[in-house]
Amino acid sequence: MTMEDILNRKGARRAADVPEAVLQLLNEGAIPSVNLTEWLLIDHVKLLTRNFRVLGLEETWLETVITAIKTAVKPSAMSTIKLIGTSLPRACTYPEKHVELLQALISHPSDSIRCYAPYLIAAHEKWTLREKLEQALPLVADPNFGVREVVWMALRPDVAAQLENGIGILESWTSHTDANIRRFTTEIIRPRGVWCKHINVLKEKPEMALPILEALKSDPSRYVQDSVANWLNDAAKSQPVFVKLLGDRWLKESGGKETRYIVKRALRSIA
Repeated sequence: MTMEDILNRKGARRAADVPEAVLQLLNEGAIPSVNLTEWLLIDHVKLLTRNFRVLGLEETWLETVITAIKTAVKPSAMSTIKLIGTSLPRACTYPEKHVELLQALISHPSDSIRCYAPYLIAAHEKWTLREKLEQALPLVADPNFGVREVVWMALRPDVAAQLENGIGILESWTSHTDANIRRFTTEIIRPRGVWCKHINVLKEKPEMALPILEALKSDPSRYVQDSVANWLNDAAKSQPVFVKLLGDRWLKESGGKETRYIVKRALRSIA
């Protein structure tokens, strides 16, 4: 395969079909993954060993993290990324180092390395919630789906801990021109979510999120529409009347195809 072929690949569906040349470049951090199959195949020990100096990390840190990876019980790609990301603050011996490392991670060509960054942001003890979210904005808008998923998972506990403040900050993002950023505003506060702890207060009081939901009820992006509908479907499992009444009102106020699609998907569990 030529480099042009590699960069323009669609990605194999089966792990066994991923070309060796592609896997080698993925483990070197030279190219991003293009699908979940590739993302799950990446050897993070090889990836870190090849890139720790470029990132400005010490070899003693690397040895400690590699030991933790190799001794982890039932490791997965997601748990390994979290393990690495949450260990990074120990490598930041002075405040400037934290910012330098974060920029090195965010600008790296490997999406797997960029996935470490959200946990470094979440671990910063002196940043406010607004500062953490603003630092994460490039990752929220990342072209890679995996990075965008990791960033909401890493920052969700901070937002859940300051929910009213978080919703107020995220509401201002609902008018952003980037659909990835608009989608983030609902995905990070889904009441039940996926692979994460539920936000119980939103299961009981979904109306708290209305400033965000109302702003996106007619969003033109299907990516955003699905997230809004999934949010409401979560809420419908504990507050079905709220979701049904909201859907009825939205259809009366805005009968556009975008809103109709959201409401139909939102009510799928009730139906």
